[in-house]
Amino acid sequence: MKIKFLMTALLAFAAISAFAQKGELSNANEQYGKYDVARQNYTLAKPFLMNAKTSIDKASANQKTAALPETYALKAAVYASLAFRDTVSATSATEYATAVEALNKAKELDTKKENTNLIQHATGELAQLQLDRGVKAYQSKKYDEAYKSFDAARQLVPEDTTAILYTAVSALNTKNYTATIANYNKLLTTNYKDKIKIYTDLPTIYLVNKDTAGAVKAATEGVTKFPNDAALRKEQIEIALQAGAQGDLTTKIDEAIKGDPNNKSLYYYAGLTHSQIAEAKNTQVKKLLRAAQKASQQAKPGTKPAAEDPQIAKLQTSMNEDYAKAADMYKKALAIDPNYFEAVLNLGYVSEAPAINIYNAAQLLPVTQVKAYNDAMAKANAQFDIAKPYVLKAVELNPNSLDALTNLRSFYLGKKDEVNANAIQKKIDALPKSN
Repeated sequence: MKIKFLMTALLAFAAISAFAQKGELSNANEQYGKYDVARQNYTLAKPFLMNAKTSIDKASANQKTAALPETYALKAAVYASLAFRDTVSATSATEYATAVEALNKAKELDTKKENTNLIQHATGELAQLQLDRGVKAYQSKKYDEAYKSFDAARQLVPEDTTAILYTAVSALNTKNYTATIANYNKLLTTNYKDKIKIYTDLPTIYLVNKDTAGAVKAATEGVTKFPNDAALRKEQIEIALQAGAQGDLTTKIDEAIKGDPNNKSLYYYAGLTHSQIAEAKNTQVKKLLRAAQKASQQAKPGTKPAAEDPQIAKLQTSMNEDYAKAADMYKKALAIDPNYFEAVLNLGYVSEAPAINIYNAAQLLPVTQVKAYNDAMAKANAQFDIAKPYVLKAVELNPNSLDALTNLRSFYLGKKDEVNANAIQKKIDALPKSN
């Protein structure tokens, strides 16, 4: 009988002990709930949090409750709040590590999803802690630290667009282009609102990372998703030029025009493509002309002048053909909308550019070549006259456009009309700095 009585007493003791530990878990839950309600006033809330810590530590130390999913989830939440509130970096780091360890275990064990709210609460608080740390580091220009904090937040909440964006931007500042690209591409798969901005930046980052194929792909994808965005179209053209893929680009735009012949924007983009190609050739021509001029200046007296580089003449012809193609496309856009400012502006520019080139080349002629100079200036004047209605119309449509005013000033300078050129310069000087 004594043995039976003893066994009964032991069983009763064990039951009381288990109940006591369950009570600690329940108390931790209750105290943390009170903390959560009062958290806006930490002076009032702090005792509840400390009570929750005491109880959850006891529950975690007892074999009866230590392995419960609820224990791990609650411990993660309590320690996440402790880390968030702790102003001492060393102890906050320890509390953070404890919270993460408990959180990972809670996710593993909570197969019935009975502690989802606690798990989400802990995850959110830990992520916010890392975001706050990252912002402080970023503002102090400690970009490596910022990246580590933002990336830690991103790993906790992998679909959070703020965490992804901040990780990408901080990675860019550390020149970690691979991480920047990965996070920007991830952002494009989310509900992030400003995807145009991402598509605007991404091709350039690919280029910096020496991935031309990736740049072309990103630029093309951006235009496909947002076909009416002028900045993305312009960037696609620039990327294609750098990648040597302009031929493929003009083919795509021509195909798009066939499918939508009344779309003024497509004609504008076609004009922009040809004008960018012409500008690239113009840059090459200027380099060759400077080299030829330098060689001529360094030649010894009496040396026979070098023959004109045939490559220059070939490039100039090809360049002017591209300017003409661009002008033709802008005119087609204006046939649909005569007040399409961007088309008017660029038509004025591509009509004026050949005149400026002829004018500048004439200024480099030896003073003895009077006839050649006069012929060149007559040709330049005729080309300036072709550009005149468009440069004037652009300013009429947008009197505060720096580009339009600059084109008009160039026209007057080319026509040697200093009075009007100076008047336009005064208007340019009066523009707001942001313009």
